[in-house]
Amino acid sequence: MKILVTGGCGYIGSHTVVELIDAGHKVCILDNLSNSSSLVLDRIEKITGTKPEFFKGDIKSKDDLNDVFNLANFDCVIHFAGLKAVGESVEKPLEYYENNVCGTINLLQAMREHNCNNIIFSSSATVYGSPKSNPIFEDFPKLKATNPYGETKSVIEDILIDNAKANANFNAVLLRYFNPIGAHKSGLIGEDPKGIPNNLMPYITQVAVGKLERLGVFGNDYNTVDGTGVRDYIHVVDLSLGHLASLKCFDLDNNPQIEKSNCHIYNLGTGKGTSVLELVDAFESANDIEIPYEICPRRAGDIDECFANCDKAFKELGWKTKFNIVDMANDSWNWQINNPQGYQL
Repeated sequence: MKILVTGGCGYIGSHTVVELIDAGHKVCILDNLSNSSSLVLDRIEKITGTKPEFFKGDIKSKDDLNDVFNLANFDCVIHFAGLKAVGESVEKPLEYYENNVCGTINLLQAMREHNCNNIIFSSSATVYGSPKSNPIFEDFPKLKATNPYGETKSVIEDILIDNAKANANFNAVLLRYFNPIGAHKSGLIGEDPKGIPNNLMPYITQVAVGKLERLGVFGNDYNTVDGTGVRDYIHVVDLSLGHLASLKCFDLDNNPQIEKSNCHIYNLGTGKGTSVLELVDAFESANDIEIPYEICPRRAGDIDECFANCDKAFKELGWKTKFNIVDMANDSWNWQINNPQGYQL
């Protein structure tokens, strides 16, 4: 397939591009590089032997989208491009709605104009809000998201579902991620946040490499095993392979195990919850490094715990995770120690 990957130079996007190329697909990346680096393209080439086609552009720009769709007849779009920091979204909600929601509408309009009818969307477990129970199944009701970032994901899901209802030729797959961490085993690509990390694992690795003095643990009074937040951490390569498996949804005739529908929703996680301090302990044990930390006030928008049931993805797509929390810790550290400044030279 010829696949357009928006945000393909980012953390999850770059790992997915590697898996797509390795599986024989042709990839074009659209990225504005606001939270990523063009050096990723050379790293992908080193891993796969193929340098993906690249177009620097922004989903907020209809002209950029029209130009990239004029490059080829794309069979599918995998849509990663979006702002993604929970805390920042609380402070800058308008920017998040403009970029994530309006940008996606622009993308869908461009797809319609260029007769591209298949999309895989990078959604999030935040659409479940604060769930009444765990594990979380796909048929749980969506609740009011606890932050604007999560609300943009929920709104985009609704737009995709409505568009699928209105157009029988349009096919959407909504992948509800839990918490991706880890890096490619080569150590060539990984998570490279700008400034102070918003996510836990890159914060841990930057403390380990000496860029940051100590880890801030946001809250220790949650109703969990040790008072710190519990999340379902999934290796980024497992997550990327979930996107690859999701392409089966666009070939239902050859995949009778998948429900006959033009809109599919899957959880992508491990099905196991891990607390912040349990993840710190796993990293320390796996890499023999002490991570100093301090307890800080809770962050706005965080919840006690959140972990997935992923039976549907296994039953319909044949997908399940391969890597455990120790693998995630090892690969995260391998990336950081080989790239102490991220992609900066």
